[in-house]
Amino acid sequence: LSGSLKNRTSLQEPRFDYFNYEPPEIDISDCELPHVIEIYDFPQEFRTEDLLRVFCSYQKKGFDIKWVDDTHALGVFSSPITARDALSSKHMMVKIRPLSQATRAAKAKARACAEFLQPAKARPETSAALARRLVISALGVRSQRTKAERDAELKKLQEAREKKRLEAKQREDIWEGRDQATV
Repeated sequence: LSGSLKNRTSLQEPRFDYFNYEPPEIDISDCELPHVIEIYDFPQEFRTEDLLRVFCSYQKKGFDIKWVDDTHALGVFSSPITARDALSSKHMMVKIRPLSQATRAAKAKARACAEFLQPAKARPETSAALARRLVISALGVRSQRTKAERDAELKKLQEAREKKRLEAKQREDIWEGRDQATV
């Protein structure tokens, strides 16, 4: 019985090398998220406020921070032009580079959070007038605000509405190709 069996040993090479597996490189081109840059090589003690202070000149134009790890973060700007401007500036405490040259972790974070990395927009000015009016009417009490305070708040709201309307008109004029000087 044992004489008929031949000692056949054959090794089959595995198709995949699981021990040396590396995930494929995430390729993000410059045109995919042009308003996002990588901020890196800063001290681990840095917090969001510190990074915001470094990029304080871009705060009014719209700027946000998304953390990758302790020494890497993504800077989200309001437009690609602003991001290019930030890339051309020099900072003492941080280094910056485009997202296409970023680390694997930063690219993975950008790819995973792409819907949250939309261009940053400044929060519109608000007023507590509506909330105050709703609370006062729900409680059934009288307002402690003077007429002058109410009028000042109403005037501020009207100015904000007029400013918003003017910006919308200017945007429409630009799209329609109307000359701003003749309007």
